Amino acid sequence: MPHPSMLLAAVEQTSRADGGPGWILRTVIIVGVLGAVALAWFLLRGYGNQD
Repeated sequence: MPHPSMLLAAVEQTSRADGGPGWILRTVIIVGVLGAVALAWFLLRGYGNQD
């Protein structure tokens, strides 16, 4: 197994290559937005049944 500092250096180098946030941050943002939409749908779906 490579030395941890070598792995960190490789991750640092690849994250700078595309100039944007890393894939982990993008994944967290996408999952957060989808989770907020699902939570809003779950909370608001019961209000339509009040006739």
